[in-house]
Amino acid sequence: MAAAAKVTSITAEYVWVGGRGEMRSKARTFHSTGTLASDLKFEKPSDLPVWNYDGSSTEQAPGTDSEVLLYPVGIYPDPFRKGPNILVMCEARAPATGEPVKCNYRSWAKSVFDQLLEEKPWFGIEQEFFLMDLKTGKPLGFPADGEPMPQFQYYCAAGAENSFGRAVINDHLDACIYAGLAISGINAEVAPGQWEYQIGPAEGITAGDELCISRYILSRIGELHGYGIELHPKPVKGDWNGSGCHTNFSTKSMREEGGLAVIKKAMEALAPAHADHMALYGEGNKERMTGVHETASYDKFTFDIANRGCSVRIGRETEKDGKGYFEDRRPASNMDGYLVTGMLMKTVCVPKAKMPVL
Repeated sequence: MAAAAKVTSITAEYVWVGGRGEMRSKARTFHSTGTLASDLKFEKPSDLPVWNYDGSSTEQAPGTDSEVLLYPVGIYPDPFRKGPNILVMCEARAPATGEPVKCNYRSWAKSVFDQLLEEKPWFGIEQEFFLMDLKTGKPLGFPADGEPMPQFQYYCAAGAENSFGRAVINDHLDACIYAGLAISGINAEVAPGQWEYQIGPAEGITAGDELCISRYILSRIGELHGYGIELHPKPVKGDWNGSGCHTNFSTKSMREEGGLAVIKKAMEALAPAHADHMALYGEGNKERMTGVHETASYDKFTFDIANRGCSVRIGRETEKDGKGYFEDRRPASNMDGYLVTGMLMKTVCVPKAKMPVL
């Protein structure tokens, strides 16, 4: 009797952006009956099949025509299943028209980047968020009744009286490293239960892809620990910092000699486009950007050297070197990475590019 064929399999978790900007996923397992898994080596997104989901359950399609197609655009090692298994970043498109569905702006952003690839835009994205106690509905470190000690003792702090949820952020860091993301750091933020991680430097469309996958991984890590992930820019009212998603940006011209002059030219382009950017920089952002708690005014564009109370901050090192990058401090923690990176590229480098269709 012939020996039974060795069965191998790979599970691909297809990940996409849902109708409220949240991360969604579903898994598909591919089997092989060969002695080797060579037929299961998904080396590029196009090696994977297009899949579909029920868009009427994600607010992205009507129930009468609910099928939405998932087009793979990125592959990452799966930090949860591990082994040969993968996470697959996808674009969600309507089958009849081929157009991206609600909250899927990757195609638009890529069309902007593709107009000036030689400028090699780099992004560093600082994702702030709160870890939420699902029983109290408050951030970790907030008592069920009353208020914790005022902020400022928690930022980058250590100790059980100051740090809440460190195991979550450490697990997230390890998972992102496993997935091959360009995660470059973590830190505790100003309020109890508030944390930050940084994605980048990442070039062009990769920044939006990696932010999406990092958010998906964060939700999964929170799930394992039993905590909610809150991306609203001002979930705790009163004298507490909100959460942003500060976006550091540079082009090849900004990083070369004379780059500071290019950065200052970028400020001239950003100022008149301020309202267009704010309309796309996240819901609820006006609650955060009050001119206090390390924010600028929501309605007025400003920039300065090392000033965290401005719309855009230029670092001391960039000023000293005469080249480098700038930090756009306006994006909210729930911003869409494709919209923000695409808008920075459009306004600063390719002003004739089309605006995104929301």
